Amino acid sequence: MELELAGADLKAVLNRLRRAQGQISGVIRMIEEGRDCEDVVTRLAAASRALARAGFAIIATGLQQCVTDIESGRRNGEEMRDRLEKLFLSLA
Repeated sequence: MELELAGADLKAVLNRLRRAQGQISGVIRMIEEGRDCEDVVTRLAAASRALARAGFAIIATGLQQCVTDIESGRRNGEEMRDRLEKLFLSLA
């Protein structure tokens, strides 16, 4: 399954990934500084949410593309459903 991100979709995914990258850098810095574990875990949870949101945005874009391909007869609907279900579950 090929994914084409463009325009606003691409920008949104990249922003979420950059946010996660910043959060992870912050976690590393906090650990190196010996910060409180509650603060570290809170920052780590924020990074996890940012990554999950990026993944869901990518899956949503893929779903939209798959629906278009299924309607045009270029893809098998049942096969795509199974593949997308696995992707969703991988983020759950």
